Amino acid sequence: MRYAVVTVAFALAVALTGCRAAPGVDALQRDVDAIVAVGVTGVQARVVDGAGDRVAVAGKPDIAAAEPVSPNGYFRIGSVTKSLVATVALMLVGEGRLTLDDPARRWLPDLLRDNDDTITVRQLLQHTSGIHDSPLETDTAEGYYRTRYQIRTPEQTVEAAMRQPRDFAPGAGWAYSNAGYVLLGLIIEQVSKRPWHEEVRSRIIEPLGLRDTRWPGESPTLPDPHAKAYQQYAPDGPLTDVTEVVDADASDGYISTTADIGTFYRSLLSGNLLRPAQLDSMRATRPVEGVIGQIWPGIRDGLGLFSVPLSCGGIYWMHNGGQYGYITETGVTEDGRRSVVVSMSTALAGGEDFTRSKGFEQERAATRLVDHALCGE
Repeated sequence: MRYAVVTVAFALAVALTGCRAAPGVDALQRDVDAIVAVGVTGVQARVVDGAGDRVAVAGKPDIAAAEPVSPNGYFRIGSVTKSLVATVALMLVGEGRLTLDDPARRWLPDLLRDNDDTITVRQLLQHTSGIHDSPLETDTAEGYYRTRYQIRTPEQTVEAAMRQPRDFAPGAGWAYSNAGYVLLGLIIEQVSKRPWHEEVRSRIIEPLGLRDTRWPGESPTLPDPHAKAYQQYAPDGPLTDVTEVVDADASDGYISTTADIGTFYRSLLSGNLLRPAQLDSMRATRPVEGVIGQIWPGIRDGLGLFSVPLSCGGIYWMHNGGQYGYITETGVTEDGRRSVVVSMSTALAGGEDFTRSKGFEQERAATRLVDHALCGE
């Protein structure tokens, strides 16, 4: 499930501001409190840099709870999973077992149509394949309750997307595609002869010691501790508890913590996971078209990573995630030395005009936190 037209595929944000914390006020705590003030039930944020590991929390893990949010709580990371999958694909490229220019149909001839011969691995990684996701089945509370325990295979997800008209000819534009990453998971399985998540585990999770990063498979629950996830389906509408769901494909499947996600991104950008040529390929970006580029000027898309301008100069690297009430914001400096991860356990509604919605305010507050943290505030 990908929650709202704008934020599901990629949790959007807006131009950053340069406001400063008042003397004596902790900037990280101030920014976490600001997210809760918009209407988010619970937030945890972690910053790691040369000064150490700092965590701030606000809100509650449950709208009926009295205790505070855990700073080490689990959550669904949504599309942050795409960075893991892209890293594995580029590892295979570095080993000579796959190339970025391989036609996807070479590896999956039974899933892709004859006229899909020109879709390449690079296009799947960079959302330039033109593949359009199938319509959402969970964009209402009723849809969520009806489908939350349904098991859909990757092949079924791809087949549903293949029935949709293409957004454009392969390579002729840019449009975020979850189905493209489901295809990448299947390609990784064909190349490695193992499930894609086992490749993620053996190549990334185990070497980095990410003990709290887990692929849930067909289980609808999360480990403890975790905050409940809430989805607001309509502006000013009620919050629906959407914590339990079966959704674990290669586009958004993992459960993790702020500590593990930060470790992964710092290791990636520091050059500890990919060979230099493949890391350069991952950071070779193109402009983002459509609503994302309109709302966030300057954002560019690489292969499983996005670059974003910093208010203090330069850029940072990230991938956001939105999945069933959980929204994750990430950021890491170009040298991999400083990271910030924000987990929010509510997805506020976007509405027809996203820029005037609570969902927009939520994303603005979270992105401001990331910018402040990476600029050293």
